[in-house]
Amino acid sequence: MGVLSDRQIRAFVEQYRMIEPFEPTLVRSGVISYGTAGYGYDLRLAPEFHRYIPTDGWDPKRPFEGSVETVSADRFWVQPGETVLTRSLEYFRIPRHVLGLVYGKSTYARCGLVVNVTPLEPEWEGHITIALVNGGRFPICVYAREGIAQVIFLRADEVCETSYADRRGKYQAQTVVTPPRPG
Repeated sequence: MGVLSDRQIRAFVEQYRMIEPFEPTLVRSGVISYGTAGYGYDLRLAPEFHRYIPTDGWDPKRPFEGSVETVSADRFWVQPGETVLTRSLEYFRIPRHVLGLVYGKSTYARCGLVVNVTPLEPEWEGHITIALVNGGRFPICVYAREGIAQVIFLRADEVCETSYADRRGKYQAQTVVTPPRPG
C-alpha cells in the first residue's frame, strides 16, 4: 500500500472526479493553506456550522434529540469545551482501491482544536462531516473556505472485497452536516 503523491492525486481527480471543487496547487498566501500538497490534500471548511444542544446527552444509537443552532459564516468561534459539527467544502469520491485518512492541521492543533474525522472508505462519497472540539480554555476562531484538515490517500495493493458503497453505508453521498445516525 503506497501513499499518493501530488501528481497521482491530480491524476485521480481527473480520472475519478475524486475531489470537487479541486485546487491543484497549495494555496498559502494570507490563508490557512489548502489544496494539493506533496503527499496529501488540504481540504477546506464550508461556511456551515452546527451547534447541537442535546436534551439529555448524546446517544449514537438513537436519533438526535435536542436543538440545533445553525450558523452560516465566514469565520466561527468554537467555545471552550464545545463540539461543533461542520463539513468540508469539497465533495469526495473515493475510488475502490483507495483509503483516505484525515488529520487536523497543525495550525489549529497548536491552538487546542481537535479536528475529528473518520477514514474515507473505499467507494464512499460525499461532503465530509467534521467534528471540531475545543479542548482549550479560550475560544478558537476557524475560517470558512480555508484549510482545516489534510487527507492522506493510500492506494491498496489489492482491491477490497466489500466497499462502503457495497454495504450501503448510512453516510453515503451526504451533502449536509450529518449528526450520528442509528443503525
